[in-house]
Amino acid sequence: MARLRLPRARTRARAQTGIERTPRSGPQRPPRLRWLRKLQHLQHLRLPRTRQGRRRAVQAVMLGCVLALLPATWMHATASERVRAVADAPTAPVGIVFGAGLREGRPSPYLAHRLDAAAELYRAGRIRVVLVTGDNSRTDYDEPDAMRGYLAERGVPDGRIVSDYAGFDTWDSCARAKRIFGVDRALLISQGFHISRALALCQAAGLDAYGVSVTERRDITWWYGGVRELAAASKAALDATVRPDPHFLGPLEPGVAQALAG
Repeated sequence: MARLRLPRARTRARAQTGIERTPRSGPQRPPRLRWLRKLQHLQHLRLPRTRQGRRRAVQAVMLGCVLALLPATWMHATASERVRAVADAPTAPVGIVFGAGLREGRPSPYLAHRLDAAAELYRAGRIRVVLVTGDNSRTDYDEPDAMRGYLAERGVPDGRIVSDYAGFDTWDSCARAKRIFGVDRALLISQGFHISRALALCQAAGLDAYGVSVTERRDITWWYGGVRELAAASKAALDATVRPDPHFLGPLEPGVAQALAG
C-alpha cells in the first residue's frame, strides 16, 4: 500500500500550533552528538594559507576595530576640554540633570549623586535653575517628579526646578532643552562614563554647554555603564549627524524663562 501523507494545510497548522509529529521508532541521535557534529564543521574553517591572505585578514579585523571605536573617540575628542569637577564648574543659568532610573519611586543611587551635585552647584551660585529631564512615559514611572522632590528635600526651591517629562534618552533631553525650553547655556550633570556623550549631543543640539562629572566608585554598575557607552556612541554619532526630532516635541515651555525671571 502507498504511504498516507498529511495534507500540506494540516502540516502547516501543526507547525503553527507547535504540535509535533510522533517520532519514528528506532534509535535517536543524542543531542550531544548533534552538537559534536556541528563543532566538527567548524574545524574546516581555516585561516588564509598565503601570507597576503593572512595580511588582508588582519587588516580587515583592525579596520573593524577602528570603525567600532571611532564614534567613542569622536565623543571624547569633542567633550574632553569641557568637562569639569563639581568644585571647578563654571557658572551657567541652567543645570541639566539627566534621569538614571528609580528604585521604588525614589532616585537610584547614581541619579541621587547627580542630584546631590546639582544641589551643591545651586547652593554655590554656579547655577540658578535646575532642569530635570527624564522618563514619564508610564503613569507608574515618573523620573522628573521624583528628581524634583529629591532636590526640594535638599534645599533647592521648587520654583527653581523645571521638569521635562519627555526626556526619553540623552538626545531627546538635549534637543528639547534647546527647542522647547529655550536653554542656550547650561551645565550638564552626570557621571563620567556618560558626560562625554551628553556634551557631544547637547553641543550638536545647539547648546553652549559644559559638563560636570560626578565621581563614583568603580563598582559593577560603573563598569557596565562604561561598556554600554561604547554601544551608545554609534547611536549618538548618528543623532548628532541627522539631528532627528525628539520622540515627543510638543509646544514651547516657558518654565525655564519664568524660573530665571523669578
